Amino acid sequence: MPNRRDPADPARTGTATIHALPAGLEALPWELPRVFLGLDGAPATAEGAATWILPVPYEATTSWGSGTRQGPRAIIEASRYVELFDHELGRDPSADGVYTFPALEIIRGDAARAMAELEAASARILEAARGRRVVMLGGEHSVSAPAILAHADRDAALGGSERLSVLQFDAHLDLRESHDGNRFSHACAMARVIDRVDLVTVGARGISAGEWEAARARDHVAVIPAEELARGDDWIDRALAALGPRVYLTFDVDFFDPSLVPSTGTPEPGGGQWYPALALLRRVFAERGVVGVDVVEHAPIPGLSAPDFLVARLVYKMIGYWSESPHPWSTE
Repeated sequence: MPNRRDPADPARTGTATIHALPAGLEALPWELPRVFLGLDGAPATAEGAATWILPVPYEATTSWGSGTRQGPRAIIEASRYVELFDHELGRDPSADGVYTFPALEIIRGDAARAMAELEAASARILEAARGRRVVMLGGEHSVSAPAILAHADRDAALGGSERLSVLQFDAHLDLRESHDGNRFSHACAMARVIDRVDLVTVGARGISAGEWEAARARDHVAVIPAEELARGDDWIDRALAALGPRVYLTFDVDFFDPSLVPSTGTPEPGGGQWYPALALLRRVFAERGVVGVDVVEHAPIPGLSAPDFLVARLVYKMIGYWSESPHPWSTE
């Protein structure tokens, strides 16, 4: 069953619900809200939460399998079953509070306008967040580009003296200049930001010749292909060394071996494993200033719930690691 309210915890009782219930009915045993982790009460409000979850179920350019528009909802639903205590950290990271926005429905049918709309929305959300942790749940990977640009602008406005680094977990480089005639395709996400940020991609194994050359031609792009992940842990040090002091983290779930996450539009054989990925993530959050996170390209498969849970757990692990270090913008 999903996480239930603890009657001894005032933050999770029926009398402190985020739903507007008729007077006198608050204390009945209602299910927990269908928000990330099923949190309720003050820790689930925008004002009381240290982390904001932004679902963006945008899907318009998927090139093979579809269904990423259902990803945010599936992740949130599965998260209600995630154990809140994290034994690795020795505490309950949800105690810091997690607020879940309604899904942001950007326009479809005009990719350029959709990306501009999302960039403007991301900028407004970052301004309102005032140093809170913001995690975006896509949707296809195209949504990462406007979010990254908004974070880069915000970082520069707050005095960042070096380019923002992007750490990309991905089976693909997403460096195509255009795909199917669309510059705003999911396959072009990093091409839309590469002039503004440094890029480190780990786990890539489906790479076009043009993308490989585009990466090799730039000193500020580092690629750690998937085969290096199978040779030991040295790749973790390499990835960390290539990152600047402030990092935006974009996690395409096709990074994982498809035996772990088959629920993605363009699965590639081989790929990342759970514990090595967590090892890099924990070090990045501990040793760099992470400014933003997105998790994208989860396309849930009806009747196969394990990948939904894995991705929900991944998001919660990152929230936990992030909460161990101050947000680099938290003093604004």
